[in-house]
Amino acid sequence: MTYSEKSKIIKEEYADLIVNETNRQDIFNAFPDSTISLDFSDFSIVHIPVDNMTFDSIDKFGFNSIPSCFGLLTEFGHYREIRKKREKRPIPFRINQGYTGKEVLIGFIDTGIDYQNQVFRNEDGTSRIISIWDQTIVNSDDQKNIAYGTEYKNDQINLALRSADPLSVVPSIDEIGHGTIMAGIAAGNESFENDFAGVATEASFAVVKLKPAKAYLKEFFAIPPDSICFQETDIIFAIYYLNKLANHLNKPLIVCLGIGNSQSGYMGYRPIAVYLGALSNAYKRGIAVAAGNQGDRGSHYYGEINSGETFQRVELSVGEDTYGFTMLFWGNAPNWFLIDLYAPDGSYIFRIPYISDNSLLYTQGDMKIIADSRIKDIYSSEQYISLRFQNPLPGKWKFFIYGGTSDLPMSFHIWLPIHNFLSDGTAFINPDNYTTIVSPGNNSNLICASAYNPDDNHLYHYASRGNAVNNYPKPDITAPGVHSISPFLNNTFLEVTGTSVSAAYLAGVMALLMEWGITEGNFPTMNNALLKKIITQSASRHPEEDYPNPNWGYGVINLNDMGKVINSIIHVQEYL
Repeated sequence: MTYSEKSKIIKEEYADLIVNETNRQDIFNAFPDSTISLDFSDFSIVHIPVDNMTFDSIDKFGFNSIPSCFGLLTEFGHYREIRKKREKRPIPFRINQGYTGKEVLIGFIDTGIDYQNQVFRNEDGTSRIISIWDQTIVNSDDQKNIAYGTEYKNDQINLALRSADPLSVVPSIDEIGHGTIMAGIAAGNESFENDFAGVATEASFAVVKLKPAKAYLKEFFAIPPDSICFQETDIIFAIYYLNKLANHLNKPLIVCLGIGNSQSGYMGYRPIAVYLGALSNAYKRGIAVAAGNQGDRGSHYYGEINSGETFQRVELSVGEDTYGFTMLFWGNAPNWFLIDLYAPDGSYIFRIPYISDNSLLYTQGDMKIIADSRIKDIYSSEQYISLRFQNPLPGKWKFFIYGGTSDLPMSFHIWLPIHNFLSDGTAFINPDNYTTIVSPGNNSNLICASAYNPDDNHLYHYASRGNAVNNYPKPDITAPGVHSISPFLNNTFLEVTGTSVSAAYLAGVMALLMEWGITEGNFPTMNNALLKKIITQSASRHPEEDYPNPNWGYGVINLNDMGKVINSIIHVQEYL
């Protein structure tokens, strides 16, 4: 790529698309100024002038071609000093299995890392961080390993740590702290005075600090401008970078994602999920993702139009001063659905047909509603309807859902965005809190973690619940993720909760298993599938529950019983 082509990745004047092989040439023919920045799996990331992103872009390009937006999946709690008032308990992340993640690389795609923090240093004071790719820092030099941003390698980070002014050498900062939390829980050094130890305390770190989503994309999906939001294309670039780095270093890699998106069809077929799923099949690769924090949020509705019924009424409460939101309807095949939409004042807005020939647009004062209805998109034959609300009227909205056939079960799902992108008071009035796993956690190949409180063995009440819409079992496993002590910015410690915390814990455990399999040479072909088998088969399960379970997955992660599963694998391998 030329410098001009690279600049399109970060410029607000250019929109980003994810296209497959069949429609890539159509994009080039329609937009001569378009360029490709990355080819991955069967997809390409393409950039076109942003003026072409009009209200009907879903109709023009398809829903899956427009990058989805991801948010953080952690609830920040109280500083360590407040936690000292509680009764002291054993360190939840201390593991005495003889493994430490040695020679394993854990990759974090998040808000960056506080590289000066003591929990990320070796005993001699040098950094355990192999590299930081900061997508937000524009570099005039041509760095061949990256398409944009700036890469800082281990020797530069060590130079910064020896400097009187570290940020003058490596100016990458984690302003939010989420990436620091994730890396610390997965592999931070022990801090005895803070009752903390990471899981894989000798693993190496590779960190990607994501740039914020472009303004046009947040506006397109009606996400509040001040929301912490990242876009799918930048995450895909980060995955590509981490895999390339691990190949160069010849190290096993665990990719950890503590961010998610709830507008993805819930079958794991978004381009990012497909890419991660393909990567997980490679030797020496593992993928840990978070289930999401959408349970008990009122963000999902499930409905069935039974025999003899002509429609089902769905009610949605919209809070005051709501900036906007996108609502995704998913009708289970082979049925077709149409929707009549009524505003809180009783006015009829429009009917969304089975298949719209174009995007429907309704305006009333500052309020704008855009609807798209499609039967088929990439990897899916289900009908989806996208409804984008900007400045909606507050109050009770009504949706009358009609089915197109009557001799087959007519079921459907509707999802709102993750709660980070919504105003208070916006929720379905009669929600269903299942089928709320966020993307990319629904992909069958990935290992998806839910969260529980090890103090009382209760599931985190906001943890997203399974299964996927095709009833594939999700989540896969449950790990500690409630009131967990974590390293934070400026060498402080914070109490955190969320399924991203569980994903970080899971990533650390996967690094321990990779050390056994790859570093020690016990299983040179270890990949994500084998990691998943060991983790799920060794899980602790409640005798009164059925498994796999839409709440707990295959149970609670259990390091003590992993050796039994590993021994059975070794015996099978010797027999073969």
